[in-house]
Amino acid sequence: MRKSSILLAAALCLLVSCGGGKVKRLKAEVVAEYPHDSLSYTQGLFFNDGRLYESTGLNGSSTLREVNLQSGEAIQRVDFDRRYFVEGCVPVGDEIYVMTWQNGVIFKYGLDSLNFISEGDYPREGWGITTDGNHLYASDGSAHIYVMDKDLKLQRKLTVKNDGKLVRWLNELEWIDGKIWANVYCTNAIVVIDPKSGEVCQIIDCSGIYPQKNRRPEDDVLNGIAVNPQDGRIYVTGKNWPKLYEIRLVKP
Repeated sequence: MRKSSILLAAALCLLVSCGGGKVKRLKAEVVAEYPHDSLSYTQGLFFNDGRLYESTGLNGSSTLREVNLQSGEAIQRVDFDRRYFVEGCVPVGDEIYVMTWQNGVIFKYGLDSLNFISEGDYPREGWGITTDGNHLYASDGSAHIYVMDKDLKLQRKLTVKNDGKLVRWLNELEWIDGKIWANVYCTNAIVVIDPKSGEVCQIIDCSGIYPQKNRRPEDDVLNGIAVNPQDGRIYVTGKNWPKLYEIRLVKP
């Protein structure tokens, strides 16, 4: 989402919500670096059949694109009208669903050629979205994840907690090995969530990937998680970051 006065609130929230000692804590370690378009305000990130896709936000700069992993350049892209602030994206069959932040709209594009298919209503703020192949899981910046069918009909609502405390500001989502990975907005943390209970089972510290002291003034927050199902490799980036990172998890 956006850099604003809630940055401090989000950071404090994480300290409170993720302070329990029962959850496994891990660190993200960089395996490889790849170029990333530093004008990409990353919102959604996913692989499909070895192809990397990304949605980017901000009014007047929102896009959906297929990205060359090695160069970071767009192979093909869609530019949205400036009235739309695009958020997360997810593959559903042979389509890509693309969320908007406060427009109340969700778009559908073709997965292969990014051709426009349709647009429809969406009843909440759009932040992040992912899928287990059968259901969609969407965030709205709260401590809730909304579980929907492919027609966007709500099936149930997960309340995400760690040691009984709410974990708010859930942003970009990715489904990895039967769990939901979620960026916590304005922090360097990813929480790994049980999709049945909503309980946090792991907290991943990503602060060493792109240390704050090395960041440029235009670099924004950590956001963007993608796993390549073909080889299980996991990638993360941030809004306007110049690099995309392949990571592995290690003990702190």
